Amino acid sequence: MQTEQLPIEGGFVVTPIVRGDSRGHFAETFRANVFEQATGHPFHLAQANTSFSTQGVVRGVHFALVPPGQAKYVCCLQGRIVDFVIDIRVGSPTFGSHAAVILDDVDRRAVYLAEGLGHAFCVLSETATVNYYCSTPYTPENEFGVNPLDEDLALPWPEDVKVLVSPKDAEAPSLAEARAAGHLPDYAVYRSFIDSLRGTTS
Repeated sequence: MQTEQLPIEGGFVVTPIVRGDSRGHFAETFRANVFEQATGHPFHLAQANTSFSTQGVVRGVHFALVPPGQAKYVCCLQGRIVDFVIDIRVGSPTFGSHAAVILDDVDRRAVYLAEGLGHAFCVLSETATVNYYCSTPYTPENEFGVNPLDEDLALPWPEDVKVLVSPKDAEAPSLAEARAAGHLPDYAVYRSFIDSLRGTTS
């Protein structure tokens, strides 16, 4: 498997080697030592979630405050999605920017996003099943969102499918509103937190 850093700090795409024969195929989608070598710290699994969605469904933009935050390792078990890693850390050099990665059941790629990053995706196929491996359990009081259709985010949603956003996500604040309310993670706090995971200090 190959781990490549995205243009947004703390975001990675993992590409496994898919081996197939007449029976089907096999892929190693996660290996702890390869992950730790790429990120500089281990990934501790605390919760695993699975979502099933129909074409056009958008989930996100979701994030948790740091600390403790919630890192996610996301893969598409069935179907095809466009996955977005969004920098919502106030003070980050890439604040407001995003990286888009296609995840599907052919290449079996995965996306890792560190604590403090926003996450969203849209289903491109008729249906899609997505797994999220999370570093911390779901904690409602620490969870926030940004409207995925916020013009300032300018996420490139697909034009050939009808985008479907849940009422909760549609009512989420814009990036500017979330920042004004003090709900966005702070980049300096994020860096300090990552240093603590690596056993180093800034």
